[in-house]
Amino acid sequence: MLTKFDKALLNLLQTGLPLAPQPYKVMGEQLGVDEDTVLASLRRLKALGYIRRMGAFFDSARLGYVSTLVAVRVAPQCLPAVAAAINAQPGVTHNYEREGDYNLWFAVTAPSQEAIEQMLQGIRELEGVEKLINLPATRRFKVSVEFNLQ
Repeated sequence: MLTKFDKALLNLLQTGLPLAPQPYKVMGEQLGVDEDTVLASLRRLKALGYIRRMGAFFDSARLGYVSTLVAVRVAPQCLPAVAAAINAQPGVTHNYEREGDYNLWFAVTAPSQEAIEQMLQGIRELEGVEKLINLPATRRFKVSVEFNLQ
């Protein structure tokens, strides 16, 4: 269960990570605690699965990367193993289970279309993968997602 402090920390972390030599110290000052408290809380929240990753977002297309959305039809009994294999791939930003014929969807960014095709071929060969559709990005729409936990 998230505490009031956890929620405040996660809210700040989503959009307010300071660009400073000691960002967690600055966050602590904003939240009325010390840097060690912030770091310990972040470690705990990551261990509990509330934080998946922390890092910067870059304009991947401007850096020469390509991205795609992939829909996969997976035999239900193989879904956890296939999802874990997909999550282990470099460049996969997220995947999620959906209802319908294609029950696992994921997004990936890679240095080239060839790199994506190579990764997708490996996924096609996983046990339980019945069909895969590659839906390459042709236009970029950036939606800012922030989860207000207060």
